[in-house]
Amino acid sequence: MFENLIEKDQQLLIYLNNLGTDFLDPIFMYITHQINWWPFFLILIFLLLKKISLKQFGLLVLILTVFFVFTDQMTNLVKYSVDRLRPVNDPLIEPYLRVLRKAGSPSFFSGHASNSSGSILIIFLIMKRYYKYAWLIFFFPLIFAYTRIYLALHYPLDILCGYIFGLSSGFLFYFIFRYFNNKYRLTDKQQKNAFE
Repeated sequence: MFENLIEKDQQLLIYLNNLGTDFLDPIFMYITHQINWWPFFLILIFLLLKKISLKQFGLLVLILTVFFVFTDQMTNLVKYSVDRLRPVNDPLIEPYLRVLRKAGSPSFFSGHASNSSGSILIIFLIMKRYYKYAWLIFFFPLIFAYTRIYLALHYPLDILCGYIFGLSSGFLFYFIFRYFNNKYRLTDKQQKNAFE
């Protein structure tokens, strides 16, 4: 059963990777780098600072920093324990792929997926009480992580497991944020306890 799952995972990657085109290649190469999303991050910061206090924002930055350290370390622990070859480094399927770039580290699971999904979940859970369409921010982890499949740097299963781990961690760190927010009675700009 496990071998069948791996085989389906490889087949799905080959199919999705080969949907790429010369026109889309530079776009996906650009958006796979987190730093290139800075306009999106600036908008998030602006929207947050319109609704929450500077103390809450400072707490959020601290929580996100610890979250990123945690997910990076856990991702690396799993990656080097499982030691699954990236698609572009697997001689069995590499000939069937559109290879645009290489990467040396193991594949399972995706740090791009875990970091982006978890951090956006934390921000969403804060923003949803203020913005009706806050759910739209989830387009970032969906597109950002999909670039890894497009570039054949991760299998779909790597992305899915990264999402599961990231979202689970995101819930945990949101509740840590909420605990400290309530404990120290940080307030939003309407002077209400925002997260009881």
